[in-house]
Amino acid sequence: MTNPIRAALPALLLLLALPAWAQTSLGQPGSLPPPRAAAPAPAPIPTPGPPKPPAKPQATAPAKPDKAAPAKPEKAVPAKAEKPPRPPPTLQQRPGTSNSAKPATPPAARRKAAPAAAAAGAAAGAAAVVLPAKPAAPALPPKPAVGSATGLPLPRFAALGSNQVNLRIGPDLRYKIEWTYQRKDLPVQIVDEHENWRRIRDPDGTEGWVQRPLLTSRRSFLVLGEERALRRRAEDAADPVARLKPGVIGAIRKCEAESPWCEAKVGDYRGWIRRSEIWGVAAEEAIN
Repeated sequence: MTNPIRAALPALLLLLALPAWAQTSLGQPGSLPPPRAAAPAPAPIPTPGPPKPPAKPQATAPAKPDKAAPAKPEKAVPAKAEKPPRPPPTLQQRPGTSNSAKPATPPAARRKAAPAAAAAGAAAGAAAVVLPAKPAAPALPPKPAVGSATGLPLPRFAALGSNQVNLRIGPDLRYKIEWTYQRKDLPVQIVDEHENWRRIRDPDGTEGWVQRPLLTSRRSFLVLGEERALRRRAEDAADPVARLKPGVIGAIRKCEAESPWCEAKVGDYRGWIRRSEIWGVAAEEAIN
């Protein structure tokens, strides 16, 4: 059996070896309080000094506007008044005959300029008018030398075969009528073909489409410019058979190739007239 005194002796020696601050009131070791964190040093109190003068605002020079040349007002371009259609000349023909043309719907080239053209010209100095740029017109393909429907040469002359011929803007009955001719035997020039339609050009330069049955192969002419003489022979010194007013229509009987004269008939009169004084025959064309 173990001696209790001997067993407790090491504990007593350890207790005696401990320092006094580590012992409790009972002489036993106790728990030490944890060390306290050091308190932060107080921040120094700033000493009020004399107030600083406010900063002076920096003066900035006002931005100078760019000197730009004053815009010049654009000059208005007044619309040019289109020429009114030339009235048909007074014709000297037999009573009862008609040599007149009546427009159904005047083409754009023959309509009078709108009244706005005059107003635009008056307001040109008051306000600038900016005209939109016109797009460049596409290049037209070259016209064929022969007709696609007949194989005949183009252009060639023909004549109106009726006193009621509608000129349309396209080769179909659905297209609008631009002009109505009421003058049979008026010479026209065929410049294009499309199936049963022919594109023609009249003596005034107006072009459009007509149906082929409304044309005839009879050759006729139109007196141009001024009064012309129908002479007995193909000579300038030959006596005149009749004097033809401008606009008179006659029939061509014969023209020799490269000859300056053509044999013609107007009513009951037959004679010769210079090729350069009529419209309806080419410069070197031969008609037999």
